[in-house]
Amino acid sequence: MNYHILREIADSWVLLAMFIFFIGCVIWAFRPGSRQVHRDTANIPFRHEDKPANEIEPAEGAN
Repeated sequence: MNYHILREIADSWVLLAMFIFFIGCVIWAFRPGSRQVHRDTANIPFRHEDKPANEIEPAEGAN
């Protein structure tokens, strides 16, 4: 393969694949079920605002 053929592929199909990947990431980030996850992640710095964290704190989903 020479440079010209690789350049043609990169200008068309790879650009299209990268665009589809980007749109997929945006759709995944703004999906309806992710709102609570993003809210919890955004509030991590404020979790222990009232009192210090315990030495050993169980994970939120652990039993």
